[in-house]
Amino acid sequence: MIILPSSNFHEQQNLVLSMKIGYFLQTKKIAATAIDGKWNTQLRELSKQGLYSQALILYLHMLRSGATPNAFTFPFVLKSSAALSLKLSGTQIHCHIVKSGCHSEPFIQTALISMYCGFSLVDHAYNVFDESPEARRLTVCYNALISGYVRKTRLSNGLVFLSEMRMKGVQLNAVTILGLVPGCTVSTHLDLGMSLHCLALKSGLGSDFSVGNCFLSMYVRCGSVQMARKLFDEIPEKGLITWNAMISGYSQNGHGMEVLDLYQDMQTSGIFPDEVTLVGVLSSCANLGAQRIGRDLEKKIENFGYGSNTFLNNALINMYARCGNLSKARAIFDAVPEKSLVSWTAIIGGYGMHGQGKVSVELFDQMIGTGIEPDKAVFVSVLTACSHAGLTEKGLDYFFSMEKNYNLKPNTEHYSCVVDLLGRAGQLSKALDIIELMPVKPDGPVWGALLGACKIHKNVELAKLAFDKVVQLEPTNIGYYVLLSNIYSEANDMEGISRIRVMMRERGIRKDPGYSYIEREGKVHLFMAGDESHPQAKEIYNMYRKLEGLVEPNNRAISSSTSVHSERLAIAFALLNSTEEEICVIKNLRICADCHIFVKSVSKFVNFEFIVRDATRFHHFKDGSCSCNDFW
Repeated sequence: MIILPSSNFHEQQNLVLSMKIGYFLQTKKIAATAIDGKWNTQLRELSKQGLYSQALILYLHMLRSGATPNAFTFPFVLKSSAALSLKLSGTQIHCHIVKSGCHSEPFIQTALISMYCGFSLVDHAYNVFDESPEARRLTVCYNALISGYVRKTRLSNGLVFLSEMRMKGVQLNAVTILGLVPGCTVSTHLDLGMSLHCLALKSGLGSDFSVGNCFLSMYVRCGSVQMARKLFDEIPEKGLITWNAMISGYSQNGHGMEVLDLYQDMQTSGIFPDEVTLVGVLSSCANLGAQRIGRDLEKKIENFGYGSNTFLNNALINMYARCGNLSKARAIFDAVPEKSLVSWTAIIGGYGMHGQGKVSVELFDQMIGTGIEPDKAVFVSVLTACSHAGLTEKGLDYFFSMEKNYNLKPNTEHYSCVVDLLGRAGQLSKALDIIELMPVKPDGPVWGALLGACKIHKNVELAKLAFDKVVQLEPTNIGYYVLLSNIYSEANDMEGISRIRVMMRERGIRKDPGYSYIEREGKVHLFMAGDESHPQAKEIYNMYRKLEGLVEPNNRAISSSTSVHSERLAIAFALLNSTEEEICVIKNLRICADCHIFVKSVSKFVNFEFIVRDATRFHHFKDGSCSCNDFW
């Protein structure tokens, strides 16, 4: 009886040496005995169960016993070598196959091609393919090679072999399509992906469940959620994978309401959600600020037995932080036994969004102290936190430590953070120097950060320079036009405002309408500036007028000079209907200075804390002050 040990790293290294010994012993046997079919049966079962190291050890015992492997033996040991990334043993087995005379067998050629592709040695795989006339007639060999090239991000090579298959009349099947389509990963691949979809339909593969899911994911990756939804609706029997692909697609592309609607439909259809589903829905709750729905999901996570899932805990931390409940986010973070880098990034970013940069810095330093190596994403979070909290020197220390201490080259996102950091601190000339000395070409957000700083410090001339640069890079980004127009307005430059308006009109650019919404009892109530469509509109405006009466006279003049902005209506609605002491409003645009003053003033007279999440950060208003200290 053979005792098979478990697989681990050291055992894999020993296997390489064992293969050398086994190969040596086998080659010295001149008169080998015929193979017993039980060897192949056992090898097949071990390979099928994923017990790859045991399969290779059994193969060694087989060689030592004097049995000669045949064509049915090698695919299992090749698969096992590939699964364990044992390149040396794989090449030794290849030599053995050639000496045994089995190398022309189609399923062995396929196994060799798959093995080399698994080792990322696609050129070796091609050599096997190219040396065999039989391989060029077999769908399975083409499929293995196409899949290998696509996994190596060599989509063009895969397409060449697809063309060759069609030219030679080699039949396509679902595996061919499943090997190619994952190579379509960006928006520029959409046309190619659609062509492959048409080819699959013409080849009679449209009804294949796996093919349908593959194209659904492709449309999502390429940014066409409309095409993905059309395909989703056409799939007659939707499994969990199909629902997850569409939910994840909506979530990744910022369609939060569609995610919640789809999740409700999924539950109605009787499909039980898994961790992937819940991560997508929680992400949408975070984007929408739908905390009540997120709370219900947290309960379901516990009931489903997913409470220890790291991805879900990270999603919960992010959800609560972005819904304004930082204390709950911290409680979940503290309860996580093994905190990953993603966990730290979520809580550091959460505190940064809420203007608590000092806590973000403390957490970042604590993370480093635990031995976790930072990545570029967590540096973006801590740099942003420093910027919003005015921690200029600390932020610069972190920025320069990236490459010096962690061998991380800053990208444009990090430079954008540093420009914002210096700009908010009034160091505009240093911010411009940073841009001009960047080793990579500055993008729109970098120049946009400088433009935003010019508004804070009313530097019109530098704002013109930043605007000229940024509109060359992002000519249709409405935010930059509005920003410069506001700078001109504060400088009483009516001619400048007129130029911006003409430029926008000529380029067909229109300002997105501002809106705010608030969640109450699981329902989202949305308001736009001057909105009178809400069923409680009369009561809302009456409440707003009462609030305006509370504003100090010197500030009231400022607030009354503007129209009734959406966040004011949302706050009036909340005060009419809420029994909670904390009111959270989500706004799609940055809160204006007038509304910031208004909400601060109101918070002095009512026993509520107002939390406003605008396009860039959180503002906590209480007792006449804001958490941002007017630094936003």
